[in-house]
Formats: sequence, structure tokens, C-alpha cells
Amino acid sequence: MSCDMSRTKGKAKPDGFTVKAFMKNSVVEGPLSTGVFHPLSSKPTTFRTYYERRELPIAVDYNSRGKNIAWKVDIEKLDYQYYLPLFFHGLCETEYPYEFLARQGIHDMLTRGGPKILPVVPKLIIPIRNAMNTKNHQVMCTTLRIVQHLVASADGVGVALVPYLKRILPVFSLFKNKKRNLGDAIERQRESIGDLIEETLQTLERYGGPDAFKQIKSMIPTWSCVKN
Repeated sequence: MSCDMSRTKGKAKPDGFTVKAFMKNSVVEGPLSTGVFHPLSSKPTTFRTYYERRELPIAVDYNSRGKNIAWKVDIEKLDYQYYLPLFFHGLCETEYPYEFLARQGIHDMLTRGGPKILPVVPKLIIPIRNAMNTKNHQVMCTTLRIVQHLVASADGVGVALVPYLKRILPVFSLFKNKKRNLGDAIERQRESIGDLIEETLQTLERYGGPDAFKQIKSMIPTWSCVKN
């Protein structure tokens, strides 16, 4: 039996902040975990359903350089109002090839979308919020990278996102202090969600202007203005 166990054996374990908690030989247990940071189980997305039905113009292309997306149509000719939100719904995916296709497909579309991206912004808010609300480390990191790319992808996107920030920032506020533990070998190999959130907030403010700062500050009071 360990030393700690021998010390607590036979002692009362009352709830905290009660009279019994101050009695001799009482050991107050810590509060139960709320599970607020625990990842939520995800369901197959609409993106996966459409891909399995072969209703998406993509496939995995294996070549000497690795794997990439093979587009069956010219990206510039895609209906962005239809396809971009559909790919964003795929951000919740964690399994291959769905996660890879959704992530890479979004980056391809944002890189070549130009003026087609801005009108679609309102349709992207719910998929972004849903992905962040999974609290899955992989999903959140991917989504934060996507948001950074989205904001810088076309003129006016950063400003267009400002009215919707209150819908996507609550999870940012929750995880912004979750920095990487450099003393943990596993943690050193993972992206720091806290650092990614800070980078993303800086990008949102830089492209969204003063109104973006006000929205961020209202949700995250400790946020400081980006120094240009």
C-alpha cells in the first residue's frame, strides 16, 4: 500500500465548503471533471455521404510525390455556393480519405476561388462552428488553419466574417490558453492549439479591422490589439 493511501485510509471524505470539511481527519476530494475539454464523438458528414455516392468531382491521386486530389473538373468552373460549404462540412471528418479530401479540397478552392469566395462566407459559419465544437485536437487545428487561409483568400472576406465572430469564438476563448507542454514528449509532437488560436485571432483582426478587434475583445477580454 502506498504512503498516500495509508494516510487517507479510514478518513472521512466530506464535500468541500461544509462543516465536516473542517473536522479533524477529514480529506476533501477535488471537484469532479466537467469534461468541458473532452472531444465529442462525431457522426459521418454530408461531405462523406456525397463522396461515397460519387457525387463530388474529386478523387485521391497517388503519384511519385505522394498523394493529392485529382479534380475531375476545372476548379474555376465549380459552383462555389454549392461546393465550398459542402467541403467545409467535411472539416469534422477524422478518417482517411474524407479528412484529407475535405481539407485539401478547401485549400485548393480557396487558392483559386478569387471573387467567388466572398458571397459564400455566410454559408461557412455553421460548418466552422460545428468543427470547432467537436473539441477534437486534429479537427480544431485543421479548422484554424482553414480559417486563416479563408480570411486571406480574397478581398473583403475578413470584414465579412466580423458579424459572425460571436458564433465561432466561444471555443477559441475556451482553448486559447491550452499551450503545448514542452516537458511532455507526446505534447511536443502535437500542434499547439493555443498558439494556433492566437495566430488565427491575429489574422482575423488584421483583415477584419477595428470592428473585428471589438468583437474579439467582447468575447475574449484578455485579448490585446495586434501590433502592426
